[in-house]
Amino acid sequence: MHENPNTEDASNSSAPSGPGRIVLAATPIGNTGDASARLVELLSTADIVAAEDTRRLHRLVQSLEVTVSGRVISYHEHNEATKTAELLDQVREGKTLVMVTDAGMPAVSDPGFRLVEGAVAAGLKVTAVPGPSAVLTALALSGLPTDRFCFEGFLPRKAGERAGRLAELDAERRTMVFFEAPHRLEPMLRALRERFGGDRRIAVCRELTKTYEEVLRGTLTELLDWAENNEVRGEIAVVVAGAPEREPGTPEDHVAAVNELVAKGVRLKEAVATIAEDVRVSKRELYSAVLAAR
Repeated sequence: MHENPNTEDASNSSAPSGPGRIVLAATPIGNTGDASARLVELLSTADIVAAEDTRRLHRLVQSLEVTVSGRVISYHEHNEATKTAELLDQVREGKTLVMVTDAGMPAVSDPGFRLVEGAVAAGLKVTAVPGPSAVLTALALSGLPTDRFCFEGFLPRKAGERAGRLAELDAERRTMVFFEAPHRLEPMLRALRERFGGDRRIAVCRELTKTYEEVLRGTLTELLDWAENNEVRGEIAVVVAGAPEREPGTPEDHVAAVNELVAKGVRLKEAVATIAEDVRVSKRELYSAVLAAR
């Protein structure tokens, strides 16, 4: 993409006075050497820096040898609802507000969505300083197909809710990227194996861009065995291959799948419609097969 030399640089905070703007600024996911020059400039010139964790921001600017001249505000998932209106008012008054999270791009499995949503509704300018991304880094290093993928964030902690979410992904053909806490990796991998089978290919990406970066690739059975026998530490991203293309089979082959959804509280007609679409069989014939088996 060619840039117009006459277009105002989105990182220039010395723009004429008027309506302000919000800048979502990506921060390093591990190695501070990945910080962009635009991030450094914005941290030193912005009127307001909204940070998910002000202590981490302090460590980052110390490492980058940057002096924050603007006001620093704590902005995280527990105060987004109450702080967003205040921040938007500041932007209306002409302030440049930079939003940073602990690592990576704000608003992606991190605080920032409410701020963007409010700014869009209010007609305020929102731009971004792109940079490091744990999602894309893990995907690129996984060795799994990258042409089509989806980001699923953190799975639910409760076993029943987690199983329900994975059931929704049972027929997902795209490569899937998840985040997980190290102490919950083992039960997560066990749930993935129960749902997708032990032969499904995955990659566990740990401490990306940091000193002890590690990417383990293999089947769900292999990496579950690794997680069971090792103390897992650090930030974790799990990349899972999409479902293989299925042969349609006969309606009778999919009665059990329908009954499984019904047992989880899904209405029979909705369960039939879901499975029929996933496996490419007639809804009417599958419905009849379910009734015949009862």
